[in-house]
Amino acid sequence: MTKITHITLDDSGLPAPTPEIEQERKVAMFDLLEDNSFALPAREGRDIPAGPYRLGLSIRERRLVFDILTDDERPAGEFHLSLGPFRQVVKDYFQICESYFDAVKTLPPSQIETIDMARRGIHNEGARVLQERLEGKAEVDTDTARRLFTLICVLHFGG
Repeated sequence: MTKITHITLDDSGLPAPTPEIEQERKVAMFDLLEDNSFALPAREGRDIPAGPYRLGLSIRERRLVFDILTDDERPAGEFHLSLGPFRQVVKDYFQICESYFDAVKTLPPSQIETIDMARRGIHNEGARVLQERLEGKAEVDTDTARRLFTLICVLHFGG
């Protein structure tokens, strides 16, 4: 099976998220576990343990770490991604989310919808960057990349 069945975020040592960020995290984790596509491609003639997988996400030494185990908790892979390519899109995403959360409180639906469309566009860009960075390491579909990008943002929020 090519999917994630369990996910853990290592947010130890990070400040507590805002209620809005915590809600985004909960929704992304729920949605990700409900429906995702995650596969480890064969590399350099090495056998790759079959899924489903347990995924641990963390930030260590300013790098995004994917720690992947099989469902019976055998190591399946680990890779580290530079956070550099994510910085601007994460910053943009947080700014538009802040505008969106403020807009929901005071603006009419038409203006909220405009901001939400911009938010989705930036979110899609983050998912695209993630898919590029995962190339050759893991194969994910667009919806999975979007949800993983949300979790990366949660880790960035504290980091």
